[in-house]
Amino acid sequence: MIIFIQSIDYNLWDLIVDGPHLPSIRDENGESIPKPRNTYNDDDRMRLQLNAKAKHVIICAINSSEFNRVLSCISAKEIRDRLKVTYEGTNQVKYVKISMLVHDYE
Repeated sequence: MIIFIQSIDYNLWDLIVDGPHLPSIRDENGESIPKPRNTYNDDDRMRLQLNAKAKHVIICAINSSEFNRVLSCISAKEIRDRLKVTYEGTNQVKYVKISMLVHDYE
C-alpha cells in the first residue's frame, strides 16, 4: 500500500503518517482555530486537496464495513489510525497476543 500511494504522489504517504496540517489561525487568546474558507490561499487549498486525494485512495481500497468505521474521519491520518487499531490493536492487545503465542508454544 505504501508503494502504491507513493507512486501516485510521494507526499501522500507523508501526509497520511504525519497528518494534514489543516489551515488554521490564532485567535486573540492564542488558540488555534480553523481558518474560514473564504480566507484560504493557494497553499491552503493545495494541502486540503492532498488530504482529499489521500482519503480517496484509502477509501477506494477498503470494503463497505470498513468504510462505515472511517466515515466520520476528517483526515487521512485519522482513517489510517482507526484502521490500524482495528487490525493491529493497541500495544496492550499486541502484548496479550504475544503472551498467548508464547504460552501455546511452551
